[in-house]
Amino acid sequence: MTNIAIRPNVEAFYDERTFSVQYVVSDPDTKACAIIDPVLDFEEKSGATATFNADRILNYVELAKLKVEWILDTHPHADHFSATQYLHSRTGAPCAIGSHIVEVQSLWKDLYNWEALIADGSQWHKLFQPGEAFKIGHLDATVMFSPGHTLASITYVIGDAAFVHDTLFMPDSGTARTDFPGGSADQLWYSIQDILALPDETRIFVGHDYQPGGREPMWESSVGEQKAHNSHLSRCHSMEEFIALRETRDKTLAMPKLILPALQINLNGGRLPEPETNGTRYLKIPLNALGGVIWD
Repeated sequence: MTNIAIRPNVEAFYDERTFSVQYVVSDPDTKACAIIDPVLDFEEKSGATATFNADRILNYVELAKLKVEWILDTHPHADHFSATQYLHSRTGAPCAIGSHIVEVQSLWKDLYNWEALIADGSQWHKLFQPGEAFKIGHLDATVMFSPGHTLASITYVIGDAAFVHDTLFMPDSGTARTDFPGGSADQLWYSIQDILALPDETRIFVGHDYQPGGREPMWESSVGEQKAHNSHLSRCHSMEEFIALRETRDKTLAMPKLILPALQINLNGGRLPEPETNGTRYLKIPLNALGGVIWD
């Protein structure tokens, strides 16, 4: 378990286009920091990319006089491009993700018929093993394996803060979907129990907020608040009830509009496809490859 004696500073950056929350978590003593789940901007109608979100983070890092020690992914995202490689190019900080990324790469490599993809996780500088510890300045950090939403999802527990991304949402939004290839409602249940076993005062930082009822974006709760008020967990008194609730809800959800382009970037560590002979980069969209289509 991590040492929570040093309380990290956490700065959130909300992206309204993808409802994503990016974080800079820093050690108040040394000014060392990590960037978690940064967004590379993509406008799907025109195919344009930009670095608005990432540059906003870099501006904060500069103004706060922080030193970036890590760029951390919690999992390969299906709803936005990762700015991991762009931020590595700007800061030199190593990029990391959980070691089970290799399983997701292998799964989707076949779906894309992507022979050139190297499915060994070498697109990142570090693959964290479940339970592995590391440092951000003087901050103690631990990696929790949190599968369910994806095969590779992890939670970073840094001091008194847990970055859970697509596992738990804010209490009024419940939990994350499990119907992507490799997802599992029963695995998500066990992952959530591990997170809720942390001390009640542990701060929970989520990776998305869809603003139910049109409220303002929110991203911070606590283990205690999740136990008491999570809209999915409070309705379920057993794993079987949770699985039934989660799978029933998943059947009503359309696929994220960026899942097929985003995973081509994110399974490759945030790298855009190499330019072709005309100097242009191209994405490859497999037709009729995902089941359970909901026409919205």
